[in-house]
Amino acid sequence: MKLLAVDVRDAKPRGKDFKLTDGAGLYLLVKTNGTKCWRLAYRHLGKQKTLSMGTYPAISLAQARDERHKAKKLMAEGKDPGREKQTKKNEEKRKLANTFAGLAEEWFKLQLDSWAPSTAKKRRATLDNYLLPSLGPLPLSEIDTYELLKCLRMLEEKGTIETAHNTRQVLNQIFRYGKQTRRVEINPATDLEGALKKKQVQHKPAIIEPAKFGEMLVKIDTYEGSFIIRTMLQIAPLVFQRPGEVAAMEWSELDLDNQLWNVPVSKLKQRNKREDDLLVPLCYQAVELLKSIKQLSGSYRYVFPNHRDKNLHANPESLNRALRIIGYCTETEHCFHGFRASARTMLDERLEFPPHLIEAQVGHAVKDALGRAYNRTKHLSQRQVMIQRWADYLDDLKSRAMDGNLTSGGFGCSARPKTCQL
Repeated sequence: MKLLAVDVRDAKPRGKDFKLTDGAGLYLLVKTNGTKCWRLAYRHLGKQKTLSMGTYPAISLAQARDERHKAKKLMAEGKDPGREKQTKKNEEKRKLANTFAGLAEEWFKLQLDSWAPSTAKKRRATLDNYLLPSLGPLPLSEIDTYELLKCLRMLEEKGTIETAHNTRQVLNQIFRYGKQTRRVEINPATDLEGALKKKQVQHKPAIIEPAKFGEMLVKIDTYEGSFIIRTMLQIAPLVFQRPGEVAAMEWSELDLDNQLWNVPVSKLKQRNKREDDLLVPLCYQAVELLKSIKQLSGSYRYVFPNHRDKNLHANPESLNRALRIIGYCTETEHCFHGFRASARTMLDERLEFPPHLIEAQVGHAVKDALGRAYNRTKHLSQRQVMIQRWADYLDDLKSRAMDGNLTSGGFGCSARPKTCQL
């Protein structure tokens, strides 16, 4: 007996899977979880086979019967409906792979493991918001430089020049991969060089005047928010590493007895230019701060756990929010990333430490590839002296700020230790 639409609609799950037959091989398989699947039983070259035809209600009874009719027609021509369906599926997959969306998604998955989570999030947003909506369905053979430029011009017209340039870089990487995998013969993104408005280079604001820096250190100590965040802010100027690296600091990376922090290369922004981890010497002031917070977070993986989920680390952006609360982190005032610029400037100009020690401390890789291969020294002992001298200098700045007798000029040079002549 043929099925009625109401039979399909009202079919309820039982203790085990069961079938409702419509005839000519078509039946509805009702699973124990309530899923209703259309199936067609047929024979081809003497072998019993089953063709999956979708699920109800996405496929109605009438549509399932229509699919059965098409399958019977193929069988009358000596064809296997199951094989024909798989061939069509493979063809659609091949067509997708030769669209921009297919190439972009393949490139994204390939690069994902090499990116920091923040980078992956930005690349995903670039694809979803700026590229896939307009370029996604287009065959690669139909995409030329002008087509890409139209996409970038829309970003320019919105005034997001920086985003347009970043998107151009992503396009270049995607099509370079397409050329490497022989999906395209030329990279249409290479000719976009110079086609966009120049972006305005804006350096992140940083305080480099001793008097103002001392005042900021005092305000950090009086921050009344989370103890976790305040400790992060206090440690930041002492280690001057990137926000994401500080926020993701793990107890397993720390050797407090030897005053060392081993930052894995996988966490570093320049991990593609480095072959080894970054060894960061710690001053005794930083060690004391870490010991104080260990009583609170020592049982967790991260030194600075997230207040909502202790299995995650604190959000790096929360540091800038804290700085805004105490009057910083604006377009013209110091942001968290500015601690790096502050340290690099004052270590050089005020304490007169050699630039190569400062660059090693901030984790910058040697630019020359050959130089990276042979420059194995980490200058660890000299950097230990430098970082302790820096911390003592900051303590002096803070003390003078509290006493109200710190001036903006001259301090630091007269107190320069002999160890500065390295």
